[in-house]
Amino acid sequence: MDAFKYIRFFDELDIADVPLVGGKNASLGEMYRKLSSEGVRIPNGFAVTAEAYTYMLDAAGAWDALHAALDELDPDDVADLARRGKRAREIVYGAGLPDDLAAEIVAAYRKLQEEYGDDLSLAVRSSATAEDLPNASFAGQQDTYLNIQGDESLLDACRRDFASLFTDRAIHYRIDQGFDHFKVALSIGVMKMVRSDLAASGVMFSLDTESGFRDAVFITGAYGLGENVVQGAVDPDEFYVHKPTFTAGHRTVLRRNLGDKAVKMVYVEGETRHTTRNIPTPKVDREHYCIGDADVLELAGYALRIEQHYGRPMDMEWAKDGLDGKLYIVQARPETVASQRRVTELETHVLDGHGDILITGRSVGERIASGRAHVIADVAHLPDFKPGEVLIADTTTPDWEPVMKTAAAIVTNRGGRTCHAAIIARELGIPAVVGAGEATTTVPNGETVTVSCAEGDTGRIYRGEVPYHVDRTEVGDIPRPATEVMLNLGNPELAFKTAFLPNDGVGLARMEFVINEYIKAHPLALLHPDKISDPQARKTVEHLIRSYPDGGAFFVQRLSEGIGTIAAAFWPKPVVVRMSDFKSNEYASLIGGAAFEPDEANPMIGFRGASRYAHPAYAEGFRLECQAMRRVREDMGLTNVILMLPFVRRVSEADDVLAKMAEHGLKRGDNGLQVYAMCEIPNNVILIDQFAQRFDGFSIGSNDLTQLTLGVDRDSEIVAFDYDERDDGVKEMISLAVEGCRRNGIHSGLCGQAPSDYPEMAEYLVELGIDSMSLNPDTVIATTRRVLELEAKLGRDRTRKPA
Repeated sequence: MDAFKYIRFFDELDIADVPLVGGKNASLGEMYRKLSSEGVRIPNGFAVTAEAYTYMLDAAGAWDALHAALDELDPDDVADLARRGKRAREIVYGAGLPDDLAAEIVAAYRKLQEEYGDDLSLAVRSSATAEDLPNASFAGQQDTYLNIQGDESLLDACRRDFASLFTDRAIHYRIDQGFDHFKVALSIGVMKMVRSDLAASGVMFSLDTESGFRDAVFITGAYGLGENVVQGAVDPDEFYVHKPTFTAGHRTVLRRNLGDKAVKMVYVEGETRHTTRNIPTPKVDREHYCIGDADVLELAGYALRIEQHYGRPMDMEWAKDGLDGKLYIVQARPETVASQRRVTELETHVLDGHGDILITGRSVGERIASGRAHVIADVAHLPDFKPGEVLIADTTTPDWEPVMKTAAAIVTNRGGRTCHAAIIARELGIPAVVGAGEATTTVPNGETVTVSCAEGDTGRIYRGEVPYHVDRTEVGDIPRPATEVMLNLGNPELAFKTAFLPNDGVGLARMEFVINEYIKAHPLALLHPDKISDPQARKTVEHLIRSYPDGGAFFVQRLSEGIGTIAAAFWPKPVVVRMSDFKSNEYASLIGGAAFEPDEANPMIGFRGASRYAHPAYAEGFRLECQAMRRVREDMGLTNVILMLPFVRRVSEADDVLAKMAEHGLKRGDNGLQVYAMCEIPNNVILIDQFAQRFDGFSIGSNDLTQLTLGVDRDSEIVAFDYDERDDGVKEMISLAVEGCRRNGIHSGLCGQAPSDYPEMAEYLVELGIDSMSLNPDTVIATTRRVLELEAKLGRDRTRKPA
């Protein structure tokens, strides 16, 4: 057949052809034509046009029957919707394909076989003329048929695909969007099947889906066919890549989370209809990532090219072929939720109380909601669900959407943050916790629960109604004061969201938070598990490092990815990272730590900070910290990281530690490396001229400086009344420190609690002319405004444009 009437190959299509072939096919054609030459691999294929759908129904005289089935539909009556949808699908499937249309489809199939070989298998996918549009996108409305081979199987799959224009979910969605059922047509995409059943597949976005942060590519994946990831049947692996440093040539995964990946979807051998099923994923595979770093970075490159081509954030599906080992993009559409968020208004949900944690999972939506828990086992029980309840389910599918939009929150046993439940929760603006494991059996059916997604990546379901409030703050167009207002931040999970606050960078990133939350074990225990006396602790350490060459590699990767995430969130603004400042009792509480720590009477002024770094008892641990920070700066390219040493008691100690850092590849001045010190010991102030020769800046730690100036143990409640950062003696020490920094031409800052807790301390710092203050995120906007007012009152025209 020389000419096709109802067929268009991908190389004949572009994005302007949405009315003819629908959003999915138009996008595939656009990418195949214009991005294949740039290295983005798209499987070739063809579209059966929307005109073919209309021609098929015209030839069968099926329109009156369709009207009869749908015209009186009550979309809120789930049972009525199911009956009418089933009838509409029967009408379309029963119309059959006219002979000339069937002949064209088979002829196009032959052309693809000429390119890929006779054993080519096909993916047959829907592409409606009202889907994947910038203002209307809802994944999974129509059906997909995979691994199709042979003429009859292909033709039958096309008939079923046409009929899937009237799935219950698609009918309901069109009503919600205001689309006329009879003005929407279906095109079919027929393309080379990527054999991800033998490898892996997933979804990726060219922005962070939770915060809307645009400088990251977010990739999810699992073994087998991609439907499990899209529908939430598995807890997938997650990867982030930082766009600016990737573009600059650095090839490192920013951050990753290992998913459970309990099942994988494969083809059922010998079935004539080429059906699929889920099988258990072997344990050894579950404990490893489904793709390696090289694949993650290749996908990130695809995402950047696709986003640049379309000029907007994109939602993409990818698949790895287990036969040829190559990665393919199999779908791309505009991202329609996170990219539409207003960045001038920051909405923050804050828990005001506590409760028993019933179960945890991955958080979606950064919100909190309470309601009566309602466990729904299957679609048949959806009519029992009442608006305002918390939907608890194993997983959700597009058929559940009419009920999901009435829920206060959603909790699922399975799924990752790009699964169906997560996508719909974001669209609806409600919190969801996915991949919670045993939620359907652990959360008591009928009891009130609180779903919190406002505490980072971990979503928590609390027993009862936990009080909370919502802060809404306009953050746009606040001028930057000359006194830099920075942030205190230790939790990488909050970094992308927090970066939207008006700020001049991070003045204090606490390394010990990352160690405590993401490593959990003592660094020396990781290096020497054989020296751990507690059998359970040793077993836990061995489990933590099971997928790594050794415990040191585990520590370096986890720490560098945690710190790197914070640095990437605020890039290119400075991020001051304080090297570990655990006390010996805190180190001992880490897994395996008791075997490596002394028992001190007063750890607060004991073996902590810089005194540990060059000491034989911790030298190996400090080496790992330095390796991690070198990886952040050099491999990841995040040179905005400034390193800071805590609790430097003596000048000679500073020299020893700086020399040790240089041995480990962190020489001050190399590659622009700046090293600060905490100014928190009276000796730092007394000898500031000598310390200033060794450091690029001082960050005053008001907590410890107050403790040591007043001689008050800040951990002792009985003398708490004597602890006050506003004491005249403490203020004088701060004044001397700021003057000393100015005299020596180095940076002065303060990163303690004082300016966050006491407005008058912030004012005092401005009056001193300090270069920066670092605040807790919840006080940064109010303090910034107060600083601006004070600078104006002092007659200093020092404001800068918004960062």
